Amino acid sequence: MRNFYPAIEPNQVYQLQVDGMHTLYVEESGNPDGLPVIFLHGGPGAGCETYHRRFFNPEIYRIILFDQRGCGRSTPHAELENNTTWDLVADMEMIRNKLAIEQWVLFGGSWGSTLALAYAEKHPEKVSGLVLRGIFLARPEDVAWFYQHGTSQHFPDYWQQFLAPVDEKDRGDMVNAYYRLLTSDNESIRNQAAQAWSVWEGLTATLIPDEQVLDHFSDPHAALSIARIECHYFVNDSFFTPNQLLNDIEKIKHIPGYIVQGRYDMICPIEQAWSLHQAWPNSELIVLPTSGHAVLEEDITNALINVCDQLGEKLKK
Repeated sequence: MRNFYPAIEPNQVYQLQVDGMHTLYVEESGNPDGLPVIFLHGGPGAGCETYHRRFFNPEIYRIILFDQRGCGRSTPHAELENNTTWDLVADMEMIRNKLAIEQWVLFGGSWGSTLALAYAEKHPEKVSGLVLRGIFLARPEDVAWFYQHGTSQHFPDYWQQFLAPVDEKDRGDMVNAYYRLLTSDNESIRNQAAQAWSVWEGLTATLIPDEQVLDHFSDPHAALSIARIECHYFVNDSFFTPNQLLNDIEKIKHIPGYIVQGRYDMICPIEQAWSLHQAWPNSELIVLPTSGHAVLEEDITNALINVCDQLGEKLKK
């Protein structure tokens, strides 16, 4: 049974214009005077859900959620222009300054772990702790594992569905082939490709099939932003230099952190979490022996709540 904290409503909701094009949905809940924590959702392009507030003790934490550029309740939807990792890092700084926060905890899973590490390495003095799950280091080999050759060996039936929209001659580079489809002028082609891209992720995210997870990835609105924005980032190496997150780990070695990782994560294999932990001695690695990738897998959910409780006790005012 998942041990979520009870459902709560936001205390404040903001529409934050971050440039001439993008406006972000930002909300606060929990204790207004509590320990600030920002939730960094996955994708990039997935958006936040109401249950994301429930990982945190609302008496201890000041809980900040925001939908990253182009997804969720942020606008314009599925927009790729002015949408890079460093735009998102700058957006976080704008949010932190608007909310008059000196330091905050970063909570992120999958792409959210990537963004948390990128922000922390850019602004280490602003980070009091990290809670990371399903580590994605965004190296070319990490993208190739999921979209070219790796996960496909474990899910050959689902892989056939992912291959279907792509001409056989183009399947040697699935990410670039999908990028052409997802940026097509033809709306039907874009939507069909987005559905196949996103459903592939939903089908492979859990050790045991989960309808709730699959429903999220199958939703046409979510699928379009997930597919277009993920693919846009991946054709651009997520706007990192080679192995940047591990190369710059010295900048955050003093920051306490937890890494929660499913042993059987087929989207972001455990090697990435292990490599991060080896490079970051101040982290605690928690490997869950019967879990995959998704945050809604029971053991992953409960482990994240537990470490947030532990970190909250260490850091609360």
